[in-house]
Formats: sequence, C-alpha cells, structure tokens
Amino acid sequence: MRSKTQLERLGLFDAKVPRYTSYPTAPHFSDAVDAARVTRWIGAIPEGSRISLYVHVPFCRRLCWFCACRTQGTQSDAPVAAYLTVLQQELALLARHLPKGVTLSRLHWGGGTPTLLSPAMITDLAGAIAALAPFAPGYEFSVEVDPNEIDTPRLAALRNAGMNRASIGVQDFDPLIQTSIGREQSFEVTRDVTMALREAGVHSLNADILFGLPHQTGPRITDSVQKLLSLAPDRVALYGYAHVPWMARRQSMLPSDALPTPPERLDLFETARQLFVWDGYDEIGIDHFALPSDGLSIAQRNRGLCRNFQGYTDDPAEVLIGIGASSISRFPQGYAQNAAGTSAHISAIRDGRFSTARGHAFAGDDRLRARIIEALMCDFSVSTPALSEAFGISPATLRAMFDAVNARFESCLEVTDRGLTIPPAARPLTRMVARAFDAFDDQKTRHSSAI
Repeated sequence: MRSKTQLERLGLFDAKVPRYTSYPTAPHFSDAVDAARVTRWIGAIPEGSRISLYVHVPFCRRLCWFCACRTQGTQSDAPVAAYLTVLQQELALLARHLPKGVTLSRLHWGGGTPTLLSPAMITDLAGAIAALAPFAPGYEFSVEVDPNEIDTPRLAALRNAGMNRASIGVQDFDPLIQTSIGREQSFEVTRDVTMALREAGVHSLNADILFGLPHQTGPRITDSVQKLLSLAPDRVALYGYAHVPWMARRQSMLPSDALPTPPERLDLFETARQLFVWDGYDEIGIDHFALPSDGLSIAQRNRGLCRNFQGYTDDPAEVLIGIGASSISRFPQGYAQNAAGTSAHISAIRDGRFSTARGHAFAGDDRLRARIIEALMCDFSVSTPALSEAFGISPATLRAMFDAVNARFESCLEVTDRGLTIPPAARPLTRMVARAFDAFDDQKTRHSSAI
C-alpha cells in the first residue's frame, strides 16, 4: 500500500466519491426520462431475452439508524398488503408491454425488509412474477433476509417460490456498536438463521458487514469478521458506512463523536480485508470477497464481472427492470427510476402507467465512459484494443486520455499501448481514478471533452 499521506493527497479520504453502481450516477438523473420513454424501452427488448428483475419492498418493522435507504417503518400489515396489491398491478402492467419469450436470469427482492411479508404475501408476489416470465435455466433468486424477521413458514414459502440465494445483513456483531446504530442482532440469531437456510436447501449465502461505524476498533472488527467467517458465507460485501445525516435524518441518532477518523477507517478496512483473504476468499473489486467456487470469483477469473445497483454481479443480462417505489431500471438506452415516494408510486400504477420520475438516456460518449468506469471498478484495468473495437475511438485518443489521468495521480497508474491498469498499491484509489472519467462530476471539468 502506498503511504497514507500520498493516498490522502490523491483523494482517498474524499467522502463524496461515488461507488459507481451506475454511470452516470443517480444524482445526475433528470425528469427527461418519463413513463412513455420507459414503455418504448421495454417494448424494444428483443423477444426471448434473458432479463433481471428487482423488486423493492420499502417496509421495516424497525428503522435502523445507520441506514440511508428509502424505507418506512410499520407495525401493521395493512400498508404492506396495499403495497403488495400495487406491485401485482405493476407486474401486470409490465407484462402487457414485455415482448414474448422473456425469461428471468436474476430475481432479487430487496428493501426494506422483504422477509416481513407473510407466507401468503410471499406466495402471491411470487405467483405474479411467475405470470410475468419464467425463470431461465441457471437462474438466481436472491432475497435480503433480516435474521430478526424470518421464521420457518416464511422461509418455506420463499423456498417454494424458488429462492436459492439469501443475503443476510450483519453490519457488526459487537453489542456496543449494535446499540449505537439501532441494529440489535446477536450472533446466535444470525447463526441460527444461517443454519435454517442451509437446512432448507439454500446453500448460496451472501453477507453484508460495515466498517467505519461508531466505536469500531481493530479488535472489535476482527472479532465480528471472525464470527462471520465461522458461518462460511459464499460472498461478503464489506461496505464503508457513509454518515450523511443531512440526507438520512435518522443517522443523527448515531454518536458522531464516536465515528472513526478517515485514516482509522482505512485501517479497519485493511484489517477486515486481510482476515477474508487469509481465510481463502478471493478479493472481488473494491469491496467484495467470495469463495473461489462462487459465481463472482468465477466471473472475475473469466473477466465477466459486472456492476449494478446491488454492487458486483455475474449477471450478463443487459436489462434490469426495477419494480416498486424508488426502484431503478437499466436498459441499453439508459436508466429509469420510479417515483421515490410510496404514495406517488401507488398513484401512478393505479392510473395504469409506470411511475417513472427521472432517469438518463445515454448520449454522446456516455456508453464509452460507462464502460471505462465499470472496467476499472471490476478489473482495475481498461483495454485500449477492446475500447477501440467497441466504440470506434482511436488508440491515440485513448492513450492521451489515460496519460492525462495518470499525470493527475502522480504516475502511480500503469499506462501502455494496451491500456490503463491500477496496480495493487494504488487500488485504494480506484473510485477516485474512476471519477477522473466522469463527465458529470461537479468538482471538475477535466476530460469532459477529451473523448
């Protein structure tokens, strides 16, 4: 690793750098993309395509203070049932426009807490999805599972619906940290749910853990990671906690004076990273780890790793359709996001139209920049011959652009006629290097017309 002083000078501790799960990122979406345009994009999907589907359930029985997702608390099933009815109407609306022969390569239920749905609700929602499109061979159906909000009947309903991967939110096992972030979830509860999932035949397990939380120290994150490793998840997302109380007001309940400093956050990440690597996990991109047998590791070895709104994926589908309030869809033509507010989304669907509120239609060099950024985030390298062939851009133009970016990063990158590579010592800067190719970045104008 390069010195912390140099990494800091090059922007490592800039909290405003996106994670680039899309390009452009969601803050740069506009109302230029509306329901009519999305309807055309859906109709343009080739018949017989394999697509992905994301279903958003924005309800939680409890609202964790650290979370910045669009969620709402409820102790009653009434708003959940009403929302589920709208989801079924939205799926029926989609079915009317979706070309023939489409199958689902990936299905993901996220939230919120999808596992707060009752067994009957789970069965009804799964049935509406099955009526839309069948699973493709080798499909993956994953669900975000809250260990505090799952039981045997709900697990059975999910398995009967075809769930074959579960994603478990851990965050941290330390009791003090859990109390400070409003997420009390013992290791024993998490262990028991993990065992129940495997006994039910769900053998592919993901887990999320956070670094940068209040009161987190090297020994504490070591203990949490070791406990997580004892559960042997197939893949792990090691995300940095983003403290943005001006955007997510509930985060103001966290003790901000107990948050680690940026250099301490880097040490926490490095401690966790080493533990995963020592236990035999492959490093996947900037913040994921996977067993060598997992699909992410296989995709990385075959240079088939991709990036979407859930992070890293091995899903090759060009189309991802988001169902539910605030969900984002990705098409070859651009991105579209549903109305963020549950009431606005429900109103649009009841009127018989998609609730698209904003998005981005690709234009100019968007696709080229998107490919460069995704390649950096996934492979830490960009191939000049591949870009030249795919986009018709001259190698000389690409070389000039890569040289300019390398100069900005004090020549810590590797630039040749074959392309640009971020060497291991500079990989903590990957998001910052990606930002150098972002024409929508408000903090700079460099390279905005270089391609």
